[in-house]
Formats: sequence, C-alpha cells, structure tokens
Amino acid sequence: MPPKSPLSALEQQIMNAIWSIGEATAADIQAALQPHRSLSDSTIRTVLGRLEEKGYLHHKISGRTFLHSSLEPPNALAAHAVKQIVDRFCQGSVEALIAGMVDGEIVDTAELQRIVDRLAKQSQIKATKRKDRKK
Repeated sequence: MPPKSPLSALEQQIMNAIWSIGEATAADIQAALQPHRSLSDSTIRTVLGRLEEKGYLHHKISGRTFLHSSLEPPNALAAHAVKQIVDRFCQGSVEALIAGMVDGEIVDTAELQRIVDRLAKQSQIKATKRKDRKK
C-alpha cells in the first residue's frame, strides 16, 4: 500500500469517531465530537471529503444520506505509519526503532517480554496450521 498523507489533528478526531461508531453520517460525527469540539456540518463534510481523497474513508449512499466508514482499522494504519518511521529514520531496521524506544523509555522490559511471548504464541499457531495443511 502506498503511503498516505498524514492525518491532521482534526482528521484524526474524525477518524477516531468513525472507528468508534462504525458507519457514520456527518451528523453522527458531529454528535460524537461534542462537547469537546463544535464543528459545523459543512466543516465535517469538507474534512470527510478530504479523508476520502487521501484514501482513509469510503462512503455509500443510503437514501439521501452518506454513510462513511474507514477503509482500514486503526491498528493497520498504525502499522503503516510505523513502517514509514522505520524506513525514514532507522534505515529499515525494526531493531533500531525498538532500541530507540527502550532508550527513550517508551517501552519497558515487561512490555517487550509480552511482545516476545505473543510472537512466540503466534509462531506456534502458524506452525500448527502448516502441519495441519500438510496432512
């Protein structure tokens, strides 16, 4: 997937609303952003159009209403963003990224151990599935 333009703060808030709602109308999003952010209907529609152009959303029409939904879940977009960071700042090395996160106290050893355990479990599941397919 080609890299997408980054989200502005407002676009991120609207995406968060859509991820929490699922399919959403402009009015649904407007209500979800209240009381923290009061936006006009036209502003929300403009941002929704921008998000669709950037490839984050699509819409379908139900009667006269546009129903907007995300093209990907948030964790998939996070993975793409991390890949861009790894490529740009760590010369493609995930190890360098993780070392930097440990040095910057973003990740601690307990969290790293949970990640290692999860990867080991996933590896076992994949190995079992491969064995089952060969039978």
